[in-house]
Amino acid sequence: MKSALITGAARGIGLATARTLLAQGWRVAILDRDEPALERAAAELGTAHPVLADVSDPDQVAAARTEIGAAFGALDGLVNNAGVADFGPIRETGFDRWRTVMATNLDGPFLMTQAFTDLLAAGGGGAVVNVTSISGLRASTLRVAYGTSKAALAHLTLQQAAELGEFGIRVNAVAPGPVNTKLALAVHTPAIRAAYHDAIPLNRYGREDEIAAAIVFLLGDAASYITGQILAADGGFEATGIGLADLRS
Repeated sequence: MKSALITGAARGIGLATARTLLAQGWRVAILDRDEPALERAAAELGTAHPVLADVSDPDQVAAARTEIGAAFGALDGLVNNAGVADFGPIRETGFDRWRTVMATNLDGPFLMTQAFTDLLAAGGGGAVVNVTSISGLRASTLRVAYGTSKAALAHLTLQQAAELGEFGIRVNAVAPGPVNTKLALAVHTPAIRAAYHDAIPLNRYGREDEIAAAIVFLLGDAASYITGQILAADGGFEATGIGLADLRS
């Protein structure tokens, strides 16, 4: 039975990925720093192994490595999904806000992948999927820290793929576009949603389970010769660049 660890798995894309893997017969560990949300997710999933940890803290990452090593022995998949979304103008983004975003979005995947390399290699090679963002592929206002962290994570994915291939470990990334998460539903006004719809060829937001499907594909045997790739699961948003909405009317 294959096993996977998913960070930021108490809600959203991480939780949807856990559901999908469990349905396919994987053993799954879900890691999050939000203890109440983690407990709710574990109760919902039933058989998932919960791990309370902050991916930006090296000591907590090391403790999680010890816990997963004892529980699973080896690891077939690692999904670096934990992320912080903090949007604001460049001139209003203090260094503390910048570092908060970088600590989780960039330091976290670095620390986690480094800590779990031996478990991933133990079975002859596993797969890492980093969850970046379309904001790491195309710039947008108010995303100086978030977009930069995700762009850096995309390059970290390439660095990890280049070095960890010798251990049989594949490393890829999924870059979601606008997705109907609870956060997006709460903060995206009708005008923002309409603007996104105009810019996305499929004319809709994505679903959490659709992003999970892309992640699970890259974890699985069907992607056994794929590494060092950034898969945009975005309804075509990145492909269209900056266009004029009126021309589509």
